[in-house]
Amino acid sequence: MKAIIPVAGIGSRLRPHTHTQPKALIPVAGEPIIAHIIRPLIAQGVTEYTFIIGYLGDKIEEYITSHFPEISANFIIQTSGKGIGHAIWLAKDNIDPNEEIIIVLGDTIADINYKELLSKKGNILACKRVEDPRSFGVAEINNEGFIEHLVEKPAIPKSNMALVGIYKIADTDKLIESLDYIIANKIKTKNEYYLTDALMHMISLGVSMQIFQVDNWFDCGKSSVLLETNSTLLRRNNPAYENKYENTIIIPPVHIAPSAQIKNSIIGPEVSIGENAIINYSIIKVSIIGPHAHLENAILHHSLIGNDATFQGSQQSLNIGDSTEINFG
Repeated sequence: MKAIIPVAGIGSRLRPHTHTQPKALIPVAGEPIIAHIIRPLIAQGVTEYTFIIGYLGDKIEEYITSHFPEISANFIIQTSGKGIGHAIWLAKDNIDPNEEIIIVLGDTIADINYKELLSKKGNILACKRVEDPRSFGVAEINNEGFIEHLVEKPAIPKSNMALVGIYKIADTDKLIESLDYIIANKIKTKNEYYLTDALMHMISLGVSMQIFQVDNWFDCGKSSVLLETNSTLLRRNNPAYENKYENTIIIPPVHIAPSAQIKNSIIGPEVSIGENAIINYSIIKVSIIGPHAHLENAILHHSLIGNDATFQGSQQSLNIGDSTEINFG
């Protein structure tokens, strides 16, 4: 089975972080998003991958080839703004129409039993019930448990079953045919070619699809979700650490890269610190600190600090009399 992973999006909702690095390489709980996607697939024996890259795609290619040398990886370039359907269509020459594939969107981390998913027969779309499905692709299910309708970002949803961005496709020939159809007929949603529209065309051709419900799903397109994902993964995995840092208190769970330098600080809970970060006289909780960041006199919570960023806070020496109130905001 081959995996198709589109990672060409520019990550506009995560700016300014995505001005200098692709969204898929933003770290969460000690590893880039893309690593959280690839590792469970490798564990299930998936060794062939096609990545659709775009903006800053050379950085993704460099990361994949250096950190996952054991996989066979192809890279296809997509210009921005054309959608996931167009991205998968570009990869069609790398898809065997007689072989099953799995598609995983490059900003999706989910709690999913890949062994069970990959063993199921037929076309399976991973889904999760959400309170407000208007921002997602939505699956409408019939009484027999099959998908009868798919719609992308509906204004008035008829279902709260959201597509999480993981698709196991058995009828790959029909997928290619349907992608060709939406491209040739310029079938777009919100001015982009959506995979959802191609899948809906497959259903109209008589192809059956079922859902596979996931326990947790993180659509890592916003900083708030990144921080929530970081916290959840740290709480679940509770990484081991050695408090070798001078005058520093560590409150787990945390992930601290071995090369990070920390002094005179309080770190945690739910903090990830990247390689070669330097932190001094700081208090940090529920945050992600990127590689090579340098923080001095920082008090941070629910913060996302990018690679090579520098923050210099201020120190105060106060002599406060009775009945005084001071608020630094």
